[in-house]
Amino acid sequence: MKRAGTLRLLSDLSAFGGAARLRELLAGDPAVRVRGSPDGRHLLLLRPPGAVAPQLLVAARGPGAELERTWPAGQPSPLDAFFLPWPARPALVLVWESGLAEVWGAGVGPGWRLLQSTELCPGGGARVVAVVALRGRLVWCEERQAGSEGPLGPPATAFSHCVCVRTLEPSGEASTSLGRTHVLLHHCPAFGLLASCRHLFLVPTATTWHGVAHVLLIWSPGKGKVMVAAPRLGLSYSKSLNPGRGDTWDFRTLLRGLPGLLSPREPLAVHTWAPTPHGLLLLDFGGTVSLVQSHGGTRAVGILQEAPVGPRGSATLGTFQGTLACVLGSTLELLDMGSGQLLERKVLSTDRVHLLEPPAPGMEDEEELETGGSLRLLSALGLFCVGWEAPQGVELPSAKDLVFEEACGYYQRRSLRGAQLTPEELRHSSTFRAPQALASILQGHLPPSTLLTMLRTELRDYRGLEQLKAQLVAGDDEEAGWTELAEQEVARLLRTELIGDQLAQLNTVFQALPTAAWGATLRALQLQPDGNGKLRSQAPPDVWKKVLGGITTVKEPPNGILPPFELLCQCLCQLEPRWLPPFVELAQQQGGPGWGAGGPGLPLYRRALAVLGEEGTRPEALELELLLSSGRPKAVLQAVGQLVQKEQWDRALDAGLALGPSSPLVRSEIFKLLLAEFAQHRQLDAHLPLLCRLCPPELAPAELLLLLRTYLPDEVGPPTPFPEPGAEPPLTVGLLKALLEQTGAQGWPSGPVLSPYEDILWDPSTPPPTPPRDL
Repeated sequence: MKRAGTLRLLSDLSAFGGAARLRELLAGDPAVRVRGSPDGRHLLLLRPPGAVAPQLLVAARGPGAELERTWPAGQPSPLDAFFLPWPARPALVLVWESGLAEVWGAGVGPGWRLLQSTELCPGGGARVVAVVALRGRLVWCEERQAGSEGPLGPPATAFSHCVCVRTLEPSGEASTSLGRTHVLLHHCPAFGLLASCRHLFLVPTATTWHGVAHVLLIWSPGKGKVMVAAPRLGLSYSKSLNPGRGDTWDFRTLLRGLPGLLSPREPLAVHTWAPTPHGLLLLDFGGTVSLVQSHGGTRAVGILQEAPVGPRGSATLGTFQGTLACVLGSTLELLDMGSGQLLERKVLSTDRVHLLEPPAPGMEDEEELETGGSLRLLSALGLFCVGWEAPQGVELPSAKDLVFEEACGYYQRRSLRGAQLTPEELRHSSTFRAPQALASILQGHLPPSTLLTMLRTELRDYRGLEQLKAQLVAGDDEEAGWTELAEQEVARLLRTELIGDQLAQLNTVFQALPTAAWGATLRALQLQPDGNGKLRSQAPPDVWKKVLGGITTVKEPPNGILPPFELLCQCLCQLEPRWLPPFVELAQQQGGPGWGAGGPGLPLYRRALAVLGEEGTRPEALELELLLSSGRPKAVLQAVGQLVQKEQWDRALDAGLALGPSSPLVRSEIFKLLLAEFAQHRQLDAHLPLLCRLCPPELAPAELLLLLRTYLPDEVGPPTPFPEPGAEPPLTVGLLKALLEQTGAQGWPSGPVLSPYEDILWDPSTPPPTPPRDL
């Protein structure tokens, strides 16, 4: 049965702030650029330079701040503006032809606020001709000063452009993080830039030199590759282009190394370009629509009933549910993407229609969740969605029926009985109450909109995950897709109770994609280095409670499943071992009763050491750092003992001096340990000032001498005035002077004299005269 296309009104724009101004701009200026935010709640309208005020309008649906900006005559207006896919708050970036870029955000104060301003072309003398935002990156094409004539014989300005990229990500509540600029292409022509969800398309423009105007490029950041394609020649070549590895290309060198691309060919005569998740759509002046796929191949999609007659770029192209939608003037044509057959043709009541990008996965609101897979069109009359009606005679199951069918499969998988469980049994049995409760809610006890509001976050998460999984199962195995899947899964699991299946799933993700899993944990714990080699965190206590909990009392974890803390330590050992001690030190500061830090069970440093392996097989340097940073007396003494064995005297002394006044006993034990070494050999003589600082202030000179006497090596023969050649020099009074002065630095003791020689140490005058000798 033939499907029927529907054009349904979603909103008459009255729900948006400044609805009257919004309708006025949409109806009055055909050249206005319209963009929708990733969450579907904001609309951005940017008028071309020279238009009347306002030139920028950002309208919010429901409660939300508006933004209106106008640039006076003589002052340039932005070249383009884009929403940024930041989940925490709405944000947009404005880019000027001069290279100035401004990032604005809402939700961090009253109204919209300028978060950061930067120069994309700090050297001066460059002009931005095209810009696009692509998944946390800002990509632009800039014109630089022309050099000498190229080897291909074009004018000097033909290859005076370059394409640059820069990461742009949120940082904290009210700031942004801009990466360094990386040049993707040198000496290239003027390219137009278009972006889909995963690819960047570099297309020729009217000013591109005709000798290369038949070539376009497709950059896939997730794969680290660029595809050079000539659709009219049927040629495509793949090259590596990964900014993370420092890849860059000279455009002229790139083309010379690809056979056949420089064959004489007419430039691409394209009326309208349109990026889609399937590839790049192009509409020529004859009405033929073609699709350039991400691998560089080109196929015809279909031919429209009428050819475009308006200026370049005035048509609107989009895809939904295997259907191509094209708006030409006031006509909407729907074509089957597979066969090219015309499915439906509608006449609209206006000729000024704009296509809105679909919301980002997981960021849809109630309307998008109900009309998933449809195409959104915006005009002065309102916001519409284009979709397909279900064929008549097909009865869709009710939500209540779906609940019992899903619950039936769920309970059957966990049932031990052999009999088959049926939905009817679930309806009337009093054993399974959860599906009955949910069915009663869906039956009308709660309005659907209220239920969607209650489950909005969960629906977004699960919908986004399922869509991403479906893309990967379909064969898109690019690294970025797997990374995003792992990050979303870890973020979801950290919001659950990490026991049983959830903990096993977390272990699986960390084993399969440790880098992506650690990145998600980094954001969840809000870890940042403080510049002194330590870490700080702004995560709430509930998150740390989940990470530090799950203490295991057995030596070997069941089935190899590690608790969250041990799992993170193991991941850090693989990726960044130097950050393991600061992480454990920070975790010890976060613990509460029963969390695994400051509560019953093993201390966190012992749990981290267990991850490193059995004693004797652990990396020595990492084990030492863990022991020293733990702050535990036994651990510090153990570490100092190892340092003494390695004869690393500086580190041993620093470890003792790092202990504060609250640990006098540990400092005293470290001092005695080092004093024993000082008494037996002379390797500590150069470090005597530090040893004096470590000396306990309450230690009396007599006690020091008694300690030294116990540590002195036994004499094997009669004393001699000088040591034997090659023997270790003995301890002398001169070496002891600094230590004895340190113990006596507090003044004459108030108690009785403990030694007949102690008054010599306390007498500041000259020594007594020598008694007369008998002649």
